[in-house]
Amino acid sequence: MRSVRIALLVAVAALAASAHASSAGVAAPSGLHGFLLRADETATASFHRTPSFAWNPVAGATRYQFQLATTSTFRDNGILYDNSQLSTPVEAPPLTLPWITGSPHALYARVRAFSASGVTPWSESFGFDVVPPTPPSPLPSYPGLLRWTPVEGADEYQVWLIDTHKMEFVRSNVLDEREFYTFHQAQSWIGSVRWRVRAVRGDTFNSRINGVPVSHFGAWSPIYSSSNPAPSGGPITLIGTLSDVFSDGSSDAPAQRLMPGFLWSGNQSLAGTAAELYRVYVYTDRQCLNLVYASALIGSPAYAPRPFGALAIPQDGAALSAARGIYLADGVEAGGLSYDGTTISPTEQLPAATPTTAVPGDVPSAGAPGSGSGSGSGSGSGSGSGSGSSGIAVSGGLGAPVDLWDTNWPESGYYWTVVPVSASALGAAASTVAAPGASVGSALVPVADSSSFAKGLTVTIGTPPSSDTGTIVSISGNSITLSAPLKFGHAEGEAIVANGSSVVYQDLELPEDVCAAGRVQRFGIESEPSLTTAQAPFATGLSATGRLTSAADTSSFYGQPLVAWTPALGADIYQVQWSKTRYPFVAEIDPRTNTKGFLTFSTSSVLPLRPGTWWYRVRGFDYNLPTGAQQMGWSDPQKLVVSTPKFKVVSTPTKKRKFKVAP
Repeated sequence: MRSVRIALLVAVAALAASAHASSAGVAAPSGLHGFLLRADETATASFHRTPSFAWNPVAGATRYQFQLATTSTFRDNGILYDNSQLSTPVEAPPLTLPWITGSPHALYARVRAFSASGVTPWSESFGFDVVPPTPPSPLPSYPGLLRWTPVEGADEYQVWLIDTHKMEFVRSNVLDEREFYTFHQAQSWIGSVRWRVRAVRGDTFNSRINGVPVSHFGAWSPIYSSSNPAPSGGPITLIGTLSDVFSDGSSDAPAQRLMPGFLWSGNQSLAGTAAELYRVYVYTDRQCLNLVYASALIGSPAYAPRPFGALAIPQDGAALSAARGIYLADGVEAGGLSYDGTTISPTEQLPAATPTTAVPGDVPSAGAPGSGSGSGSGSGSGSGSGSGSSGIAVSGGLGAPVDLWDTNWPESGYYWTVVPVSASALGAAASTVAAPGASVGSALVPVADSSSFAKGLTVTIGTPPSSDTGTIVSISGNSITLSAPLKFGHAEGEAIVANGSSVVYQDLELPEDVCAAGRVQRFGIESEPSLTTAQAPFATGLSATGRLTSAADTSSFYGQPLVAWTPALGADIYQVQWSKTRYPFVAEIDPRTNTKGFLTFSTSSVLPLRPGTWWYRVRGFDYNLPTGAQQMGWSDPQKLVVSTPKFKVVSTPTKKRKFKVAP
C-alpha cells in the first residue's frame, strides 16, 4: 500500500506539472515597461508621477491582467493595483503612487495574458521608483515679488516666509511680499527676504488596494534670500504681469499660463498724493467698468493672488500704530471703500468654489446618441477615470477662487490697473501741519486747529514712509508738543491724525479715471495640455499588424489606444472627449459612464474607441475658478485612426500527456 501511495503522489505531481505546462504553452508577456507620454520614449525606471505601462502583445490573448505592488514577490499585502479586464497591451493606472525608492527598486509591475487555452505565466516584473521632483528654484523677479520654477504636476506650492514665521499656500509660482512692506517700508523691513518653497500634490486617486499612505509634499528647497531696493516715489507706473513668463501687455507678449503677479513702481496718484497702500483691479474692458477681480489691500509694489486670505488689516488707530512694528498675520480685511464710497470685497475673501467632479454638459439617457460639444457647464453622473474607476470625489479646503479664465490671447485678454489707498481714522481728532512746518529733531508741531486734540493722545504726522508717531505731552494755542523729537520734517498741509478710532481704507482714485488717463495694461491667460510632439500624438497601442507601437511609427491602431498629455499648469482634473469629426466636434458617449467623455486626475488614459477615424481633445479644470465655470481651454483636437486588424490570431493546441497510475 505504501508503494501505491507514493506512486499516486508522483502521478498527482505530474498532472500538476502537465497543467502548468499547458497554461504556459504560450509564453509570458514580454517587454513590460513604464512611460509618461509614449511607449517609445527613452527607457527609464524613475518617474515623478504615476506612469503608464505597455508590453508586447501575446498571440491568442483575449484579455490581460496587470498588477502593481510594493514587493517583487507580489505578496497580497503589497498589492497596490490590480486590473484583470484589459483588452489591449497598455494600462494607465488611475491612482497616486507614493514617493518611494528601493534597492534596486521599490515598486513592481507584472502582467499575464488569458486565452482560450488558459493563462500564461506572469511576465518578468518591471521594477521602478517614484521620486519627488527637484525642489523649485528661484527665478529672476521684481521688487516685492518672490518667483520660482513651476513644477510639472504640482497642484500648489507651500512657501515658508522664515522671518515672519508664516506658511502660505499659493497655486501660481509667485508670492507677493505684502507682510514685509505693509505699514513699514524701511530697508530694515524689506531689504532682505528669506524663504523656502516646496511643491504640493493632491491624493484624490487614493484607491490603493493596500492603503499605503501618500505624502502630499515634495522636498523643501534650500533657504533663498531675495533683496529689494528702497521704494521708489513718483507717479504710479505699471510694469507688467509675471508668472512663468513676463508680459508688458503688448500684443506680441506671451500669454500667462498661471495666474500672474502684478508689478508697478511709484507711489503717487494722478494728483500727486503719496500713499503707502495699494489695490489692484482687473477688468474685461479697456474702460475698466466690468470688474472681475479686486485684490486685497497691500503695501508692496507687487501683488499676487492668495487663495487663503488677506492680511489682518488694522481696524483702529491703536492697531494701526502697532502694525508699524510687527508683521501682520493673515485674517479678514474690512473697511475698504472705493473712491466713490462703494464697499470693496476682495476676491481673496470669497467663499471657496465647489469643485467640478462630474462631466459638464447634458447627461443623455441610456443608449441615447451623443449630441453637442459637451463644453458647457452643468452637472452629470459620477464620472469614471479612463481606466474604469467608479467615481470622483474631492475633499479639503480649496480656498477662494482667485484665478481667471483662459482668453484667446492676443485677440482677447484682461485689463488691469492699480490705485493708491489711504488709511483714515473715523471720528478721531485730526488737523494739518501749519506754517512754517515742523523741523527734524523738534518736538514742537504747529497745527491749523488744535481744538480736537488732548494731552495723552497718540497722533501720526505725515504719510509713510516719512511719517512720525508720538504722544501729545502739552498743547499751547495752535501748537502741540510730542513726547519725542521728530525723525522727519513735515511741511505745511501734511495730515495729523489721532490714533484710537476705527480706520477706513479708501481708494484715492477711480479705476475708470486712471484707465482713461492711460494707467492700464493688458494681459492674457492660456493654459492647455499638449497632446502631441512636433511629430506625432502621445499615443500607444497595437498596430494594424499586431505589434506594440506608438503614433510616431503608425498612422492607425488596432483596438483601444492609450493617449497621454502634458500636465496643464493650474489644472486639478482633466476632461477627455472624442468625436467622429474634427468640426463640428460632436462628443461621443463613453459607454463606461454614459457621459460625453470622462473626467480623470491622470495625464493618460485608454480610450474606448471602435474602428474608424476619431478626433480627441483634453482640457483641464481649475478648482480656483468659480463654481460651475472651472473649465480651462480645450487642446486642439488630435486625429486617431482605429482600424480592423490585418492579422489573424490563432491559438496553437497543446499536446496532451498521459500518466499511468502504478498499481
